Amino acid sequence: MKEKFLPYFLLFCAIGLSFTAAYYSVLGLSILFASVAIPVMVMGSFLEVSKIAIATYLHDQWKKTLLGLKIYLTSALVILSFITSLGIYGLLTTGFQSNISKMEIGDKQIANVEVKKERFETIKTELTTEKQNLDKDISQLRNALSTNTTTQTVDRETGQVITRANAGNRRAFEQQLKEAQANKDKISLKIEALNDSITTLDIQILNMESESELGNELGAIKYVSELTGWDVKKVANLFILLIIFVFDPLAIVLVISTNQAFKNIKPVMSMYGEPKPKNPEPPLPVIPNAQAELEKQLNESITQTANEIDNAAEIAKIENEIKKIATSSVIAKRKTSAINTLKEKLNFLKNNENQIEY
Repeated sequence: MKEKFLPYFLLFCAIGLSFTAAYYSVLGLSILFASVAIPVMVMGSFLEVSKIAIATYLHDQWKKTLLGLKIYLTSALVILSFITSLGIYGLLTTGFQSNISKMEIGDKQIANVEVKKERFETIKTELTTEKQNLDKDISQLRNALSTNTTTQTVDRETGQVITRANAGNRRAFEQQLKEAQANKDKISLKIEALNDSITTLDIQILNMESESELGNELGAIKYVSELTGWDVKKVANLFILLIIFVFDPLAIVLVISTNQAFKNIKPVMSMYGEPKPKNPEPPLPVIPNAQAELEKQLNESITQTANEIDNAAEIAKIENEIKKIATSSVIAKRKTSAINTLKEKLNFLKNNENQIEY
């Protein structure tokens, strides 16, 4: 990220978060004090702007501010942050109460339908038991028709067993069987009707639960509540507190960070009004005894130059003497000896000069 981009990005985040927090806070305070909503909104707006101004001032002028003023402004900043958090809490809890009311109404409707279903199931159980008893009675009556509709007697004269049909018993058993079968059919119809009603209620409960899940915005909170075993309201309050403890303090910190970022990219001016370089060149290393070493080198250079000048003058002088002797009328033998002596001296001086130059 470029150095100049960061301050403007922080400025964008600080302005956006600060205005969002201010809007939520003012709206929440107007809900809490609905009877004087407009005055509360005006007051809250200026308090929010003042909070940003206080944070900026304390950051820029902390060292120059008096101790008493520091304490007061810091306390005011903390209290204003608490008021902002209170407004945000009021707004969020109002929205939560609206959603929780919808969820509670839906739960109560489902509970009422379930109570009705349980009542039908109880009646169905009683009718099923009654039907089972009727089945037993019908089975016994049918056995009675096959065994108890005749009467056996012993003839006194012959001693034989005489079997005679008992019409009265048969008619009685048939009447009872007919009534029992009719009661069984009525109970069967009632059980079928109850089954249809229970099925209808099950479908109604499923539809209500489906609508509740689709229209309820508390799905995540309900899942966390089921996961932790906490009440839905307790989980929602925890979420709201986490939001307000991060929301407004983060906005204040972003405002301070933005001021610091712009201060870092602002050039530092020197005493002459010129911008100081951000990366100045490092100072030259300090050499111990630098002055003495420089003087020594200078003296050696001067001495060498003086020696070179003396050698040059001596060489010129010897060359002139050689020319004079060469053109003089001195005896050739003595002339040659003198010239050789001078040439040796000349070569010596020239060699010495070359060594100095090297």
